[in-house]
Amino acid sequence: MRVFFRRARRRRRSVLGPTCYRSAAYHPLRPWQVRGRRFRSTPLGRRGLDPQEVGEFLDRVAADLAAVYDALTSSRRETDRVKDALRRWQSEQARARRTDPDAELRR
Repeated sequence: MRVFFRRARRRRRSVLGPTCYRSAAYHPLRPWQVRGRRFRSTPLGRRGLDPQEVGEFLDRVAADLAAVYDALTSSRRETDRVKDALRRWQSEQARARRTDPDAELRR
């Protein structure tokens, strides 16, 4: 049963973190979504955006998003590594206390 709840918690985890107050329907943009976005060209004689400039801007935004997601991923990996190390250390300390009950008195 614990495994089920852990998996459910992982699925709910937002890219923006647990303190983000967005609805569950919100999905942040991914780099591939920005790169794949295309704008309609304007009809002749009307004002519009330069498609080349729009494309360059979208590539820049996508690169920035990719960098942010990479940093977020490495940060999460580091956090998991530190948590695992702390759990191992706590387990070792608990085992040491169980095997040597007089250790508490000597402190």
